[in-house]
Amino acid sequence: MRKLIIFAFIGFLAQLIDGSLGMAYGVTSTTLLLTFGIAPAVASASVHLAEVVTTAASGASHIKFGNVDKQAVYKLIIPGSIGAFAGACFLSNLPGDLAKPFIAVFLLALGLYVLVRFLFHFEEREKNQSLALTRKKSIPLGLIAGFADATGGGGWGPIATPVLLSQKGASARKVVGTVDTSEFAIAVSATLGFLLSLGWEQVNWLWVGALMIGGIIAAPIAAWLVRKLPGHLLGVLVGGFIVLTNARTLLTTWDTDASITPFVYGFIIIGWAAAVAYAVKRNRGRSEEAAVVS
Repeated sequence: MRKLIIFAFIGFLAQLIDGSLGMAYGVTSTTLLLTFGIAPAVASASVHLAEVVTTAASGASHIKFGNVDKQAVYKLIIPGSIGAFAGACFLSNLPGDLAKPFIAVFLLALGLYVLVRFLFHFEEREKNQSLALTRKKSIPLGLIAGFADATGGGGWGPIATPVLLSQKGASARKVVGTVDTSEFAIAVSATLGFLLSLGWEQVNWLWVGALMIGGIIAAPIAAWLVRKLPGHLLGVLVGGFIVLTNARTLLTTWDTDASITPFVYGFIIIGWAAAVAYAVKRNRGRSEEAAVVS
């Protein structure tokens, strides 16, 4: 029962972050599940199965709050679904012990990317109602992000969200809502790939149910928060969190000298705290500038 409560909290936390940032449900959930010693393929399969429900709830909430560009969603779901299915089949055929460190490295890299992206390159722009996403951009984006999502247990948001935000005039609110809503199709396709490759018996339905419950509770809260919280600050928080947890996985997997471990954790925590402080100061400066202008 205690583990189920923890998994429900993981689902809640991951969906709260994902629904506010347009990323990190899969990365956060898979990272935490790996710390419990769950095999990478089983962890990713459990997360994607839970995401079928949580992304539906999240998408409905974002649509209700007007956070979605439906045309961009339609252009992303087909290539994204193909990439996710292929990635799930690929990961399912890798031995768990062999895949674990590589998946942890991939997730750590994503965490660093999220941290740097939101610390230094997250800027508010003139906001358009449409994301103006073309087929030329949506097809490779969907294929790559979908494949990365299934193989890493997360990657759809960390790849799709920054790419869409890089477009001139893109609204952060629209990007987050669009990425979250389109993720439903990616979760369905990845789940089908895992179930065909692994079989139903590999899935722990109690874990999945706990993740679902936490995610469903968080979905409407996150859709509302996306209008209220500074996105770059939340991005720095989740990026540092992902780096810390995956560093732990790698240190454990590689049997690192115990005397080195505290220094590694200390270095990461200090760097993370400095990044958060910088993000808070930056946001405060922007608020003061906006007050002076008004």
